[in-house]
Amino acid sequence: MSLSVGIIGLPNVGKSTLFNALTASRVVAANYPFATIDPNKAIVRVNDERVAKLAGEFEPLKTYYATIEFNDIAGLVRGASKGEGLGNQFLAHVREVDALIQVVRCFELDNVVHVDESVDAKRDIETINLELIIKDLETLNRRKERVETKARVNQEKEAIFEFNTITKFIEQLENEKPLRLLTLTEEEKKYGLKTLMLLTLKPMIYIANISDDEYATYENNVHYQAVKEVAKHEGTDVVPVSIAFEEQLYALSSTERELLMKELGVKELGLDSVVKTAYDILNLKTFFTVGKKEVHAWTFKAGMKAPECGGLIHTDFERGFIRAEVYTFNDFLKYQTEVKIKEHGKMRSEGKNYTMKDGDVVRFLFNV
Repeated sequence: MSLSVGIIGLPNVGKSTLFNALTASRVVAANYPFATIDPNKAIVRVNDERVAKLAGEFEPLKTYYATIEFNDIAGLVRGASKGEGLGNQFLAHVREVDALIQVVRCFELDNVVHVDESVDAKRDIETINLELIIKDLETLNRRKERVETKARVNQEKEAIFEFNTITKFIEQLENEKPLRLLTLTEEEKKYGLKTLMLLTLKPMIYIANISDDEYATYENNVHYQAVKEVAKHEGTDVVPVSIAFEEQLYALSSTERELLMKELGVKELGLDSVVKTAYDILNLKTFFTVGKKEVHAWTFKAGMKAPECGGLIHTDFERGFIRAEVYTFNDFLKYQTEVKIKEHGKMRSEGKNYTMKDGDVVRFLFNV
């Protein structure tokens, strides 16, 4: 399960610089070579120190980190829903991702032209969101025409559900509010995301792109505060990043980078926060499988049972699931070896009803 994230925003707000910084700050996953996918798409590893620590103990032949796919989607302009700019091409790319990162310009710079000739973070967010809302309304009105007769005249159960859900969605969008703000049942959410692939239902993270001279004082930036207010209203996250500055940081050696971060009083780079926030907003967790052949990080949805997680590795693991032998990464840190983990009774045998936890180290037993 690889997380796919689309980077969106107006032209000249820092999307491509963010994409370049994110891919430069991580090792591109060897089994997903960047150049073979697309110039604007990269599958890169998620930097997780737990993987490195496990690999240090087991010394495997291969080490696999969890991966995340970043898509640098062309700049959106006002009227994209009607085909302006790259229009429909942009919106088609948005449909393919699991979550959206909206980059918002929060810096003043005369030699970087703003498409609306002034910097206004709240207005820019409204422009992007409105274009996505208009496109979703088009999708829903077309679908409504197809199911209305089946629902009203034929009284087909599935059509009635679709018609009622579509009506609920349209009412929200006509008030110029994205669907992600609606309280929905799991069935309604699945219908909107999987069947209709609605754009405003996708989780949204905001990135406030600040100037390098505000790297440590971004709280004083009025544009950042505007983005923060929008994010608070939507119940989502905003990550302040000086994108150009962090891209430069990754040109330094790790020692030089750490010294500069210490000097600036920065504990975590914004780029790492972006990845963590993407995982959090999609409710994703990580479990590990270990051994001499490989140490492997696997991404799963919170709430998944042990057999389902086994199925992420191979369908036989789920189909023929017997049990899972589990211990926590924290116990690994404490006891260092599996022998000692067993001696202290910290390795558990879990059945098919076990709900997997973030940081579980697992060995699946199965028979087919």
